[in-house]
Amino acid sequence: MISSRTMTDQPVTGVVQIHSTPSALRPHLEWALGGVVGVPTHLEWKPQPVEPNSWRAELAFAGRAGTGARLTSELARWQRVRFDVTETPRSGGAGQRWSVTPSLGVFAAATNEVGDIVVHEDRIRQAMAAAVARGTDLHHGLEALLGAAWDAELEPFRRAEDDQVRWLHHVV
Repeated sequence: MISSRTMTDQPVTGVVQIHSTPSALRPHLEWALGGVVGVPTHLEWKPQPVEPNSWRAELAFAGRAGTGARLTSELARWQRVRFDVTETPRSGGAGQRWSVTPSLGVFAAATNEVGDIVVHEDRIRQAMAAAVARGTDLHHGLEALLGAAWDAELEPFRRAEDDQVRWLHHVV
């Protein structure tokens, strides 16, 4: 686990999961991550079978609150990188999740202690009002609040293992 040099009274831990990147960007991404956490990073890169000629890696981190946002900002500068960053505070407060794809950009959400997305009531009220005003289904507004488009694009990359890809479908 990589630890940043400066800790506040709200330390957090988290994980950066780079799901796919071209080979040429790997050293740049390691340098960007190291700049945020304050120490050089060297990731264990594995081939990403979902996208030929791309690579995946993971980095656990510890630091002060906001480290996940800074990591997301640094990595989001690079095109053709798909990744998730999660930040779980140790103090029991809300965590954060960021998902990024080249086609969709950045999705950010608050999470609870088990990693579920937390949507505040005002955002639900806004989605309801927008659905009424546009004459659309509330379902689409709720999907947007939950980052469904990002999950749909990233899920195959998240589930890839070595040379085997598992396509999972969840029915509720």
